[in-house]
Amino acid sequence: MKLQGKRVGVLVEEGFEDLEFWVPVMRLREEGAEVVIIGTGRQEVFRGKHCLEARPDITADDVDAHTLDGLVVPGGWGPDKLRRSDAVLDLVRQMDAQGKVIASICHGGWVLASAGIVRGRKATGSRGIRDDMVNAGAEWVDAPAMRDGNLVWGRVVADIPAFCRELVAALEESSG
Repeated sequence: MKLQGKRVGVLVEEGFEDLEFWVPVMRLREEGAEVVIIGTGRQEVFRGKHCLEARPDITADDVDAHTLDGLVVPGGWGPDKLRRSDAVLDLVRQMDAQGKVIASICHGGWVLASAGIVRGRKATGSRGIRDDMVNAGAEWVDAPAMRDGNLVWGRVVADIPAFCRELVAALEESSG
């Protein structure tokens, strides 16, 4: 179990991409990480695009970035709602300032762009957010999964295996 002792937050909002949420959650748990589901506080249960549900353990307002080793931002329609939460954006900024692993797949990059942490960094995700990322100052890379410093990126559902490999490796290599 490569991630024993690691604590990783996974953001959730209504309309999350089911596989981009649940596969990393299960993969992280499989490697021994403690996974904390973080919501916005808007509601108690969120439904994914394909009707799977997720229940937050805690709200972004109540999370201390110092207690997390990493943060995952799944795609889907949820990121468009997550990026409207000041608490979520503050959490992302704090995690980045501490050099903690932040992983984003598909449309999750919207949250990182809204937090203002992508300028001058390489990024990937769904082709649908390419212009948004470039306009936020990121260098777009068309790759299934990649890393730029503490940021881990995945493109789309089909790339989840590569994304999870990069995520696990980044967390394993991180201190904390």
